[in-house]
Amino acid sequence: MDRITIRGGNRLSGRLPISGAKNAALTLLPCSLLSAEPLTLTNLPRLADVDSFGHLLNELGVTTTVKRGAGDVIGREMTMTASALASTVAPYDIVRKMRASILVLGPVLARAGEATVSLPGGCAIGNRPIDLHLKALEALGAEIELAAGYVKATAPKGGLIGGRISFPMVSVGATENALMAAVLARGETVMENAAREPEIVDLCRCLVAMGAEIDGIGTDRLTIQGKTSLHGATYEVMPDRIEAGSYACAAAITGGDIMLAGARAEDMEAILAGLREAGVHVDATAEGIRVQASGALQPLTVSTAPFPAFPTDMQAQFMAMLALAGGTSVLTETIFENRYMHVPELARMGADIQVHGRTAIVKGVDKLIGAEVMATDLRASMSLILAGLAADGETRVHRVYHLDRGYERLEEKLSAVGADIERQSDG
Repeated sequence: MDRITIRGGNRLSGRLPISGAKNAALTLLPCSLLSAEPLTLTNLPRLADVDSFGHLLNELGVTTTVKRGAGDVIGREMTMTASALASTVAPYDIVRKMRASILVLGPVLARAGEATVSLPGGCAIGNRPIDLHLKALEALGAEIELAAGYVKATAPKGGLIGGRISFPMVSVGATENALMAAVLARGETVMENAAREPEIVDLCRCLVAMGAEIDGIGTDRLTIQGKTSLHGATYEVMPDRIEAGSYACAAAITGGDIMLAGARAEDMEAILAGLREAGVHVDATAEGIRVQASGALQPLTVSTAPFPAFPTDMQAQFMAMLALAGGTSVLTETIFENRYMHVPELARMGADIQVHGRTAIVKGVDKLIGAEVMATDLRASMSLILAGLAADGETRVHRVYHLDRGYERLEEKLSAVGADIERQSDG
């Protein structure tokens, strides 16, 4: 098993390219199940989760062809063709590796009239039930059965039927599954209180490129006119706003100056607002986003919430940054109930953090000290990397397979802007 070793204290400076978005890619990949014609995705990040999803698509009968970009620096192009589905079952041994696997449920059901999907796995950051996914599909006429760790969904004779879906709470995954099912349902589907994340917009745009008819893109009310079939398309995956935010925190915590090449400011306004409030200079340009930090960081009060508010996927990274702020910060996690597992590890490095229910009180310290730490989930892993970049001495982050699920070539990107970081084998 690999570990990452960081010798902290270097000021990061330079150009850092932002990869295609992991969360968007995992939503766009199952779109290939909706058409017999090829779907080509460009700017696809090279990540363990993307590879796992590709294996799942292969299991369902999708042929995949990968073309690497010039120089194979970052990103790939993948063409997926689902001429016919070889199976409608997504098995446990693949699905257990990541929660995003549940996103094959809607498109397989819509295309084949039935789908059986293992209950998903992924990061252990709290209870994330799929009841909203299932209720949305039931609103389109599906019958749902849960047995032996699997979800079996069956469409009525003649296929899914358009309907009205009103989500009692905002759910990104349920919105995505319902969208992919509705585009092949007969008639009109209206979705209310739909998620508005940039990744949802990306999904809608990809589906439209494939021939879907969707109104209200970017709002919480989506209207879909179902089609009998979709066609192939070529679509570029959006830049990763969470990766960009993470590396913005790297610039901030090291007093650095980084150009986040390709990052889109309009996708991450709440993140950028938080950085500015913390005293970091942020400038959106035609090339991307430039992040410059000098002087002491200022404390913040931050609460996570669905887009366009501050994202839960940036909470851990901001916590690491605020561990060195000049004052007391308050972070409240409203999305997941168990997303503070990085706190004990940051404390090993000298951070002063107290957790009270869903609220974390972060008292800024003068310095962090390198230590042996253990990654617990994807974003928690990044918080430890950030702390290590600023800490005195050497930090070793273990169980970094979490990072490989969401950050493309992390060590290479950070090394290129001045970090003293390397991957080693624990063996």
